[in-house]
Parts: sequence; structure tokens; C-alpha cells
Amino acid sequence: MSVEIKVPTLGESVTTATIAKWLKQPGEAVKEDEPVVELETDKVSVEVAAPQAGVLGPQAVKEGDEVEVGALLATVEPGKAGAAPAAPKAVAAEKKVETPAAPAPTPAAQPAAGAVDSAAALPAARKIMAENGLSAGQVGQGTGLGGRITKGDVLGFLAQPQGAAPAAAPKAARKDDPREERVKMTRLRRTIARRLKEAQNTAAMLTTFNEIDMSGAMALRAEFQDSFVKKHGVKLGYMSIFSRAVIAALKEFPAINAEIDGEDVIYRDFINLGIAVGGPNGLVVPVIRDADKMGFAQIEKTISGFGKAAREGTLKLDELSGGTFSITNGGIYGSLLSTPILNSPQSGILGMHSIQDRPVAVNGQVVIRPMMYVALSYDHRIVDGKEAVSFLVRLKQNVEDPRRLLIDV
Repeated sequence: MSVEIKVPTLGESVTTATIAKWLKQPGEAVKEDEPVVELETDKVSVEVAAPQAGVLGPQAVKEGDEVEVGALLATVEPGKAGAAPAAPKAVAAEKKVETPAAPAPTPAAQPAAGAVDSAAALPAARKIMAENGLSAGQVGQGTGLGGRITKGDVLGFLAQPQGAAPAAAPKAARKDDPREERVKMTRLRRTIARRLKEAQNTAAMLTTFNEIDMSGAMALRAEFQDSFVKKHGVKLGYMSIFSRAVIAALKEFPAINAEIDGEDVIYRDFINLGIAVGGPNGLVVPVIRDADKMGFAQIEKTISGFGKAAREGTLKLDELSGGTFSITNGGIYGSLLSTPILNSPQSGILGMHSIQDRPVAVNGQVVIRPMMYVALSYDHRIVDGKEAVSFLVRLKQNVEDPRRLLIDV
């Protein structure tokens, strides 16, 4: 008998996904647990496998469609590869309902103020619009397939300050130069863009800077690298040194590890470090849970595993949520200085940068030292300037003399 393939549970706070790519076509043979379709969520790509061996039946949705958790994707029919089976009645009926032929609206048929134009919005978006009494005209042009309004479009509209000026009318489509290539943004890239803009709009974001003499950390690595690798099977890197230094500083300044929730501040007695890593589809921030309970070796192994998973596209959804503070290292790409953007709803993010030999004054003498600029972006609503500056000073002390981390001073 045929078995349905449905959109699986996608993880914390993720209710919709986009059909990124069909890996199998109707009529093709599939094995049990063989991936048949790739979904793209706000965070990662997820492959959905066939629940049994057989032949892939008709596809209920096409590439580019947005689907909700539990929605029907396709069926697996018993039999061998060959012609695609006829579409089940339920699937055909569902498709018919989803894409009705609608006549051109007359003035009398236009939605009243506060009503929802359901044809212009996806299901998740329609629900939120109805709850807030919004119309498609108020939200504006959607970013979904064919200009349809997505959940993200509605949430972005609701995040705007009350009384904000209405969005300007869409510009006329520009004429592309023959030497240009127009490529639609991926769901992940759209989500990154939206969340970064939301962080700027909602947080009172400020950045403070300092510089660190990396001589001590470099000497530590040089002295213990061989024995560290021999014992733990992983290299001693700067990320574990900075992670442990951040953890020590966060314990001293807990507001930077806290979060604003409405009119409340949530303080935490644990530290989940988000470590930004580059993947084929963009930057992702997997989370080291309970990092404050880990040593250098365990942190290095976890970060190494995250990097490999990001490159292979195998990060899990639960590995990308729950962070309380983030670290991003633009130095691996050659960045000398930057102002990192908060990973909302977190209240702080540390930016690391390139190590460069620079002249500095030491005991009244000008010497050349390997220096790194560091930047702390923070939410000024919860973190005072004094706390932010003091946090970076403590971080600087911890990295410049890593022995402080061992004796907890």
C-alpha cells in the first residue's frame, strides 16, 4: 500500500520550510530511508527520506513552494520503477483547492480594511495576519514565490515601530544588463538578512573595542601543541582560549549573558556559546551547550565537529538554537576590524580579527608584538558601557596571560 511522505517536525520555533530540490522524480525507484526531497528552513537544509522502498508517486508540491510541518509532500507506491502512478484523489483534490482559478477582482470585491487577502499570503502568514487584523495591502509585496506574503514578511511588518511610515510603493522592475545574472535569494539568505535587520531595529546596539597582545597565547600553543594533539587528538587553537576567556568574563559580568523578554531580564547560570562558522549556504551559528563546564580539549573537538558539519551541510536544527552569547572570527578571512551584529535575542557578541605585528609600547620601549583587535557589540538596554568595557578588559587580561584561566583570577 502507498505511504505518505510529510514535512517532519523541523525543530524549535521552525514551522515552515521551502521545497529546495526534489532528489527523486515520480516513477523513480526509492529505497527505504533514501532522501527524496530537500527542504530549506530558516536555519539549515533538511533531507526527507522515503519511509519505505517502492516508487515515488506524484509530488504534491513543487520546488520553491513553502510548506508547513505535517504537509503532504508525496507518496511512495509499491512496485518497481517505471511510469509515475496516477495521482491519488486526495492529492489531486488538495492541489485543486490550493490553486483555484480566480477572476480579476472588481472594485466591490476588494478586501475591506483589516481583512486578509488569502490569495496573496501563505497559510502561516494568513494565520498571523488574521490574528492581528492585517490585510495583504498593509503588509505589502511578499518575498515568497510569485510575490506571495510569507510568515517572515508579516513578522517583519509587525516588528516595525508603531506609527512608522508605510513602505514606499515597489519600484518598477529594473532592466537587467545582458552581462548581469539575476538569482533569487535562498530562504537561508533571506532569513539572515531579515534577522540582522531586526536586531538593528529592536536592540540599542553599541560596539566597544580593545586590542590584545597575542604573545602569551601564541607561546602557550607553541609549548603545548604537540602534547595536546597527542593526548586529545585535536589541535589547541585560539578559539578554545578565547572561549574559556569569554566564559570567565561572562561569569563576572552576567548581564552580557542575559536576555530581555518584554519588561523582564532573564539571567542565566549557564553559558551556551554560539560559534559562527561559514557553510556553503552562508554563515551559521551552532551552539556549544554548557560551554562553561567544558575544558579546552572538549571545546576544540566540538568546534571542529561543527566546522565539518557546516561544510557538509549536516548540522542539526537543535544545534543552532539556544545560544546565550556568540563569538565570530572574521580574522580567518583577513578582517582587521569590524562591528559584529547581535544574534537576537542575545545581548552580546564578540568579534575576533586578524593577528598583525604592530609596534606597541612596553615598559617605555617600542617593541613589535602580534596584536589583535577585538570588538564587543552589546545591547545597551541591558548592558551599561562600563560593563562592556570592563568585560573586554577582563577578556584581554585572560588571553594575554592564559594562566589566569587556570587559577581563576
